Amino acid sequence: MTTVIAPRSGVAFRLSKDQILRVIDPEGGQVSDLLAYNASDVREAISNGRTFDYEETIQLTKGNRLWSNRSNPMIEIVEDSAGTHDFLLTPCSEATFRHFYADKPVHRGCFGNLAEALAPFGIEADAIPVAFNIFMNVPVGPDGRIKVLAPPTAPGDFIRLRALDDLIIGLTACSAYDSCGGSFKPIHYEIEQ
Repeated sequence: MTTVIAPRSGVAFRLSKDQILRVIDPEGGQVSDLLAYNASDVREAISNGRTFDYEETIQLTKGNRLWSNRSNPMIEIVEDSAGTHDFLLTPCSEATFRHFYADKPVHRGCFGNLAEALAPFGIEADAIPVAFNIFMNVPVGPDGRIKVLAPPTAPGDFIRLRALDDLIIGLTACSAYDSCGGSFKPIHYEIEQ
């Protein structure tokens, strides 16, 4: 069954060990922030630093795993039609909007959406780490500078992620202008048993 995440919103749910989460960009050009926590102890969460260290790359795709702050693999990327994702930048927030989009209305962003969605699972806002930003296009230049460009995804592009433990997942349809090429669209997801 396909579940729709409305533009500029977020959800949280349980994902059991060995289940596959398929995240789909139905219209193209949309980003989805993903967080994962160990369902038995939510103090264990995905870590970009551990992931970059153990996977020895910042270009994560099929065959790579996302690791936790306790050095445990949490998620394996089993299929990836997009091939472009970011694990450098933090979820957009009210502060992001004030900093980068001073001429636009302030939005609570993915951070606020994730905080609300994860609260029923006992996860507080201060426990939100850097998200795995699915479909987000953040090239790193030879001088080390980063840019946020529109996602290169086409309608129907997807990523399939296998849970390596029982997890709590946070997932959004991103709210930031640059991340989504200036437009806001839904994200779809499916849990494969």
